[in-house]
Amino acid sequence: MNWLWWVRVYALTKKELLQFSRDIVLLFAVAWFFTAEVYIAGSGVTMELNNAPMVVMDHDRSEASREWISQLKQPYYNVLGQAHSQQQANAMLDKGEVLGVFDIPADFQKQLLLKQQTSIQLQLDASNIILGTLASSYSGLMNAEYNQQWMLKHMKVVDPDSIQVPLIEERQKINYNPEGKSTWFMPISEMMTVITLLSLFLPAAIVVREKERGTIEQLSVAPLSPFQILFPKILAAEIIILTGVAICIFGIIGSVFQVPFRGSLLSFFMVTAVFVYAVSGLGLFISSVSRNLGQALMVSFMLLMPMLLLSGAWTPRESMPDFQQYLMFLSPLSYYIDIGYSIILKGATLDLMWQPLLQLFGLGTVLFWFGIWQFKRQFS
Repeated sequence: MNWLWWVRVYALTKKELLQFSRDIVLLFAVAWFFTAEVYIAGSGVTMELNNAPMVVMDHDRSEASREWISQLKQPYYNVLGQAHSQQQANAMLDKGEVLGVFDIPADFQKQLLLKQQTSIQLQLDASNIILGTLASSYSGLMNAEYNQQWMLKHMKVVDPDSIQVPLIEERQKINYNPEGKSTWFMPISEMMTVITLLSLFLPAAIVVREKERGTIEQLSVAPLSPFQILFPKILAAEIIILTGVAICIFGIIGSVFQVPFRGSLLSFFMVTAVFVYAVSGLGLFISSVSRNLGQALMVSFMLLMPMLLLSGAWTPRESMPDFQQYLMFLSPLSYYIDIGYSIILKGATLDLMWQPLLQLFGLGTVLFWFGIWQFKRQFS
């Protein structure tokens, strides 16, 4: 490669960036994805139970039942009141007005005073299985705490340590996210999803725009190889996406959600650049089968969903069927998520991450040259 080769790459990359800056729709979309989209995901999506609407059927109306109901506190539960019959409770569940109904039996306090076992029925709307599971888990923990308080109160024991019975104490040490904040997980996850979508769509959009303007044929007959034509487009997409990532990290993830960045920022940007390079090959493939931006966007989403589902972000690798676990090795996002979270939250260095990074680069090289081959085949 001589200096003229680099001059051509620089000129073509500058051209792509200028064209992007004049495309108001694409400019607004990229700005929206890296700011508002990440903010909405971080503030509006939570893995915790928050103000779950519940009602109570208290058939006992005793001191014990009122104490039990008082455990249903905000911000976890939002007790809307009493249901006076099973028919009313069923109607509220059917209409989706409440997430669950607590049914306290008529002899609740009497059974407790007699030191006999009693039960409270929880009727849950599990159409949203995540909320249903959270409500069931939270109520189970709350009920266990009430049981302990009741036994200590009526056994006249003030300090649980004074009970001379064998106890097993579980001491937890939670690393990397000790408070279990979903606002540390969701913004990073959404940023990675945005990077994946734009890495697919931006290179495709840049090439498809050339098709729509009729300039792609002019480039194909110029004294330029397919690599010289496409490489500047990938460089332009890299610059745009990395700029968006910088705005997202400093303006949203760090400033708004206070997510600690424990690793090297330079290492994360380097890994992100490799990931964009890996996915951009699929973007070039998308451009070869799309005639306009609408088609490119649809094909991008069609490829995005399998990559997300096979990334391990939502379902652990071990929970997947065996054949899907092998398919995860074909998803660049699975490597990027492992490396990205390790750098941001764990402070991992590249000497620990070199193997998945090398695998990501190798997969990206295969995809990139596949995209160039498809582009060259289109005009041969």
